[in-house]
Amino acid sequence: MYLQLRNWTSTLALSFLSISVPAAANPLFESDETLEVTLEAPLKTLVKERSDVDYLDGTIRYADEIGVEKSFDVKLRTRGRFRLRKSTCLFPPIRLNFPKGQVEDSVFEGQDKLKLITHCNNKRPQYEQLVLREYLAYRILESLTDKSLSSRLLKITYIDSESDQDPLVKYGFVIEDDDDVAARTNLTSLDSIGLNYRDLDAKQTNLVNVYQYLIGNTDYSIIRGPADDKCCHNSIPLSNGDTAFPVPYDFDFSGIVDARYAAPNPKFKIRKVTQRLYRGRCSNNAILPSTLAYFQSKKGEIYGLVDKLVDLDQKNRQKLTRYLDSFYEDISSDKEVEKNFIKKCS
Repeated sequence: MYLQLRNWTSTLALSFLSISVPAAANPLFESDETLEVTLEAPLKTLVKERSDVDYLDGTIRYADEIGVEKSFDVKLRTRGRFRLRKSTCLFPPIRLNFPKGQVEDSVFEGQDKLKLITHCNNKRPQYEQLVLREYLAYRILESLTDKSLSSRLLKITYIDSESDQDPLVKYGFVIEDDDDVAARTNLTSLDSIGLNYRDLDAKQTNLVNVYQYLIGNTDYSIIRGPADDKCCHNSIPLSNGDTAFPVPYDFDFSGIVDARYAAPNPKFKIRKVTQRLYRGRCSNNAILPSTLAYFQSKKGEIYGLVDKLVDLDQKNRQKLTRYLDSFYEDISSDKEVEKNFIKKCS
């Protein structure tokens, strides 16, 4: 057989264990506890105008570990593409810009600009569950490799400074800045129009492609960007000078999130985003056994991340568990791997 899955030993996974996550490089991402914050800003203008250029002035507050409230100025604007459209999201994603002088000795120390993933829709509670599901996607990747964007779940009290409406309390999460993940991993960001697969680290490429299969995501490219844009699509290329390492992000079109607005990549013959398709390289199949063995070794940790999301409702928790079950069934035998990976590779 091509793959002797039943005879894998722990040594096959050891080569991947060296890429497990180290301690975070700054206070915000040192903890996986939910951080409660209050964000006060002209939200009516933000939502109506949706400028991804002009910043608005706001304030952000939180209580530190001993209960002392900290408050400082913050600038914010909208960001993104698909989720920025009013037809997609009633509440857009946000970019936060922190004044360095004010955030010293706070949980936001060292932060400059952060992407905030928001709840998309104020009126439908299921959209908050989607935030938790996308946060889970980031946390799974963090558990697999340090070459990933750190994330922190927030419980945000939004106060609109332009109205007297009651505050809105919703989950959101922030992700690490591109430059920070490069610095943390001792790599540099590549400013490139495109890459060749031979430029990419084979282990990281395999890990990313199997991870994208796990979460059911086809909305990415690790070698090309969108039309008239630099590399890559929903992936950051980092380099050690000789080799590039893809760092994926933006998982709202994945099956593990299963957002109402999400649709499969039209390039592929799949009917819905929950349908998995392996996009790995056939040239990397020699190390596929060790890649899949590594995912097997992380199974308990990945399921544990679902358990830790305490505010997932029972329906979403069961869906996520079943979706993970189906991935591990897909790598459970030679026959399944041949069908789902070997015959589908590019």
